[in-house]
Amino acid sequence: MEPTEPTEPVSLDKALASFDECWSPRIVAAVNDYDVRLAKFEGEHVWHVHEDTDEFFLVLDGEVHIGLREPAGERTVVLTKGSLFTVPRGTWHKPSAPRRAEVLLFEPTNTLSVGDQHEEVPDYVDVTTGHALT
Repeated sequence: MEPTEPTEPVSLDKALASFDECWSPRIVAAVNDYDVRLAKFEGEHVWHVHEDTDEFFLVLDGEVHIGLREPAGERTVVLTKGSLFTVPRGTWHKPSAPRRAEVLLFEPTNTLSVGDQHEEVPDYVDVTTGHALT
């Protein structure tokens, strides 16, 4: 989505209602060189890493688990509605959701949804830099 001058407010409820696909983020706004993306999570994503950027997650609805591989070992953070977490650059991580969840992501424009390195990507995970909201 090319950055544009804002003409109308964006309703997150309407934006989320406009698509059903999980693991297929939609770009709802641009802030400088960053995308604000909405996504639906259900099941498991893939282990991946963004070498040069952090990844911001804000849970709008549902529950999201983020597996992390850190120097001290693996751990999982659990995010509930209204909570946020930033995965530091260079950290292998794997988002998942036991049931459908709605998430707002904030990351640099053209950031690939499966990072710079990743495990094998199943068909249900959309390898994308985000889709325009329609």
